[in-house]
Amino acid sequence: MRPTRAHIALDAIGHNVEALAARVDPAGICAVVKADGYGHGSIAVSQAALDAGASWLAVALVEEGAVLRKSGIDAPIMLLGQPRGADLAAAVDWDLRVAAYTPDAVEQLAAAAAGSRRRPRVHLKVNTGMNRLGIKPPGVLPLARALQAHPDVDFEGVWTHCAVADDPSHPSTNAQLDLFDSVLAELDAEGLRPPIVHAANSAAGIDHPRGRFDLVRIGISLYGIAASPAMADAVHLRPALRLSTEVSHRMELVAGEGVSYGLRYRLERDSVVVTIPIGYADGVPRSLAAAGGEVLIGGRRYPMAGTVTMDQLMVDCGPGSDIRPGDEVVLLGTQGDESIGPWDWAQLTGTIPNEIICGIGPRVGRQYHR
Repeated sequence: MRPTRAHIALDAIGHNVEALAARVDPAGICAVVKADGYGHGSIAVSQAALDAGASWLAVALVEEGAVLRKSGIDAPIMLLGQPRGADLAAAVDWDLRVAAYTPDAVEQLAAAAAGSRRRPRVHLKVNTGMNRLGIKPPGVLPLARALQAHPDVDFEGVWTHCAVADDPSHPSTNAQLDLFDSVLAELDAEGLRPPIVHAANSAAGIDHPRGRFDLVRIGISLYGIAASPAMADAVHLRPALRLSTEVSHRMELVAGEGVSYGLRYRLERDSVVVTIPIGYADGVPRSLAAAGGEVLIGGRRYPMAGTVTMDQLMVDCGPGSDIRPGDEVVLLGTQGDESIGPWDWAQLTGTIPNEIICGIGPRVGRQYHR
């Protein structure tokens, strides 16, 4: 019933998978669909990515993997974090590849396997400098030996994560990959290297060929958004999401009147101000208007007027505007010759586009098309 919609172009997802697969060949593509597919819808995005040639999926939570399995998806699904001991049994039952990086995890996995019809497949995560999750290199060999020796566990993979690959000039990515290479050499020396090695996220996969190995985990690029402005032209990507609504109310205000909470936005001339039914509860940052946020109506840019409220925001359409209730408003996407993207919002509000698109709330309806 509400006109506010996130339109998801599944052919754009497919295009992005194909473009990135061509870039990183012969490495496979692991499509990262955590956080409900970065707000795009994990089931629909997963199926589109797999149809286009992705061979793996990745999620953050056991629950996210269970949603995909319940939908009928049987592709390999990587769980990017090591679950709590109490959740390992569920991870094994749902046939999720489990990240492991603590000594206790081996015995917990074995215990989970004992009560399951499935055999856990484990990917040992190495902390090469991100310092979020993973085991430091000195602990890798002992843990790899324990995984390899355990009769109830399959040691399937080893991996790491790059912290600053979205900055092509930063030296840390090569330093991390150097450290990871040394770990792989130690595993090779003892015959412990597992069949699958992966390190690259979207940015590293595009810009650091040495980090591609067997799989590249594509996250933000899957959705048609560059990992950083510096990488905007590295691969031709198509944005998959278009956020739109329509004008719900029109007001003719006079110079000097204020708009929205705090009345901090004051009209400098008589103007038509319209209201649109979307607000910060739907993912529009409350600070966006004050930072210079705009919308598209009739193929033209118009400034947001006053503080974004929970359910509504206002737009200053200027004097004599003929904009009326029912006219389409585009917040993210293209209308006519103009476009507004997640990077535009991110740069105005001091964040990254990942946060912008993940923040589009569940009461914004998703519509899928090709």
